[in-house]
Amino acid sequence: MAEKKEHKIVTTEGAAAGRKPGVAAQQIAQSTVGLRIGAVVAWILALVAEFFAIKSFMICEDETILGMAPMTAMIVFLAIDLVCVLGGSLLWKKANHIHPASEKNALTFWLWNNLGVIMAAVAFLPFIIILLTKKDADPKTKTIGTIVAAIALLIAGLGSYDWNPYSQEEQQEILKMEEATSNVYWTKGGKVFHIYEDCQHLDRTEELTLGTIEEAEQAGKERLCKTCRKRHEAEPAAVEENANSLIETVAENAEDAPETIKDELESSEE
Repeated sequence: MAEKKEHKIVTTEGAAAGRKPGVAAQQIAQSTVGLRIGAVVAWILALVAEFFAIKSFMICEDETILGMAPMTAMIVFLAIDLVCVLGGSLLWKKANHIHPASEKNALTFWLWNNLGVIMAAVAFLPFIIILLTKKDADPKTKTIGTIVAAIALLIAGLGSYDWNPYSQEEQQEILKMEEATSNVYWTKGGKVFHIYEDCQHLDRTEELTLGTIEEAEQAGKERLCKTCRKRHEAEPAAVEENANSLIETVAENAEDAPETIKDELESSEE
């Protein structure tokens, strides 16, 4: 087992200055309407680009589309398609990290967070299917078009996927922690922040930064450490369990008290 290292704490200006409104509180107050509208507009433009990409290989080789040869036009519109899909997905993911969905329904949570992946499929799969099923299409056009579209689909899918989804439950948990404490810990690497200095994932880290949650987000730390989150959630339950145990013990002692007094009286009479 690796030896647990003693931490060197680097305190940020925010932590030294004192408490400020937390990230979760600021997020709840923000509107994501503009971001979501922007995402939808970008995805619509992606579908328009896909339409022109399909049209570019449907016309005759001696014709032009917007002044470009069919092959050139096809590649250009596929590139525009890719840029629009990724742009829309970036806006959608940013909105989801401000106003996240609930993780109570796993399927709905996944679909909402990865709507960009679905749009990537819609923006490229029809093109690939139509191109492959068109029997009289030029073989060279088929090959190049399929390869370019497949690569674009892969890039769009990976770029649109939310690798660190954020949930309403996590946001509420962070909000509660912000009300209790304004400072968290994080390391130079990774994408998470911690609320406990003795978290097991920090055992091998020499230097920790102590700052506000907002500063952690600015440093690229996207979410709370799951181990810290579970520990934080378990603490109230542990306190309640200990309190209930204490109450039960007191109650049992109270029930036994009359018998104890009676025994003591009988002993004194003898």
